[in-house]
Amino acid sequence: VYPAAGNIGGGGFMVLHPATGAAVFIDFREHAPLKATPTMYQDANGTVVPGLSVRGWKSIGVPGTVAGLELVRQRWGHMSREKLMAPAIKLARLGFVLADGDVQLLHTSTDVFRDDLAARNIFLRPDGSPMQVGDRLVQIELADTLDAIAKGGTDAFYKGSIARKVVDASNDNGGILQMDDFAKYAPRVMPPLTCSYRGYVIETTPPPSGGGVALCEMLNILSGYDMHALGLHTAPSVQHEIEAMRHTYSDRRDLGDPAFVQNPVSHLIDPAYAVAVRQAIPTDVAIDSNTLIGGQAAPGSNVVPTAEGATEKHETTQFSVMDSSGFAVSTTYTLNGWFGSGVIAGNTGFFLNDEMDDFTAKPGSPNMFGIVGGVANQVEPGKTPLSSMAPTILTRDGKPVMVIGSPGGSRIPTIILSVILGAVDYGLDIQQAIDLPRIHEQWLPQAVEIEKGALSDSVKETLSREGYVFHEHAAWGVPEGIIAGGPTLSGPRKPGFFGAPDRRHPGGAAVGE
Repeated sequence: VYPAAGNIGGGGFMVLHPATGAAVFIDFREHAPLKATPTMYQDANGTVVPGLSVRGWKSIGVPGTVAGLELVRQRWGHMSREKLMAPAIKLARLGFVLADGDVQLLHTSTDVFRDDLAARNIFLRPDGSPMQVGDRLVQIELADTLDAIAKGGTDAFYKGSIARKVVDASNDNGGILQMDDFAKYAPRVMPPLTCSYRGYVIETTPPPSGGGVALCEMLNILSGYDMHALGLHTAPSVQHEIEAMRHTYSDRRDLGDPAFVQNPVSHLIDPAYAVAVRQAIPTDVAIDSNTLIGGQAAPGSNVVPTAEGATEKHETTQFSVMDSSGFAVSTTYTLNGWFGSGVIAGNTGFFLNDEMDDFTAKPGSPNMFGIVGGVANQVEPGKTPLSSMAPTILTRDGKPVMVIGSPGGSRIPTIILSVILGAVDYGLDIQQAIDLPRIHEQWLPQAVEIEKGALSDSVKETLSREGYVFHEHAAWGVPEGIIAGGPTLSGPRKPGFFGAPDRRHPGGAAVGE
């Protein structure tokens, strides 16, 4: 019933570590429609058409959330689908009174609602004005759709009237979705990507996520430095973080859907590769991002993106869960932008995603997060776009000790990196690690983004003299984390779980039962 981000019109990733058995990665991301083409977001001159992959019916990938969550329920769940979905159906049908945070969110997209008749009827007042604090948001159409899924399962969504309504609306509005797109959709079950950091095993996301690969590559690079001795957010430790990020994000453009491309994952997360990267990093000068190709210093690159669209996004939902049996789950799912594509099909009641923007519209051009993609992530029929989402579980001696994940678009890997460094290297408790002010560098456009207050003036002055350019931003990301056996990863273990939401943003919560 959260219309802006994770819902049934999108898709996501899940990493599970069952109480018994091996960890599992579930890919329920969206697929490109079967009529999609590599140049569908370019004009006749080969120029990317602004906004075409972000709003409207051509921005939509085939949703995966319903299939993915039902697969997980069938394999590991203990409740019937009807019982599990009943609270959401009730909340959608009866509605809820809007608080200030809800209204602020809705007000970001008033013009989007006005452009879509179905959205206008649900998310604006009868006179067309924005909803206000104290208004009740009722989503009867969504309740009916959820009820149909509860009774009919995935077939109701992918082979029945719900898919037909989406396809009909797509056809009526210049889209390319077909019934075959829905009928052929299936989530993927794979082993998670694993790497190690200071005695912990990191279980995270393999391609089609670039987020897990980025996280492991950065941790491998930083494992060669004594981050604890260097100190939290000192000039040397920050410089190491920045360059690890820069090299890693340069490598990202070589990644894509493993069903379509051969990913160099084993090379990128090889500790020997991390050694080579560390040897290429100077200690007193910022590397020019335009000289990096695939993470290696090289003569000038011809990839010169603009920074248009490289703005902060929160349009994703994270759940971190652990139970008394030792079962741990980290889930990140999304519509991509706020309210996805901005369109609702007929009376289905839910926004559809704009995940097609996660593809490379044209090699060398950035998406809405400023990420520069390569040919490996170009649009192809049935392909899954690359993502930065990286739900992650840390284990020790085979047992989950930490669950973490976050929204944040291209910043997700560096957000999770910050939490892990805080908990592992600096001995912070889970709340302190999540509260750490954040740092982000993503290769191109070349700039270090820092949260206000992240660095002292002296650290910024030192690094500025070395050529680093800093851009201060308000808070970004909303990580949600749990540590088992104590508030920190160190010290004596005791029964219980210690959860922490990101206190920068309303709506997060740590709940125990």
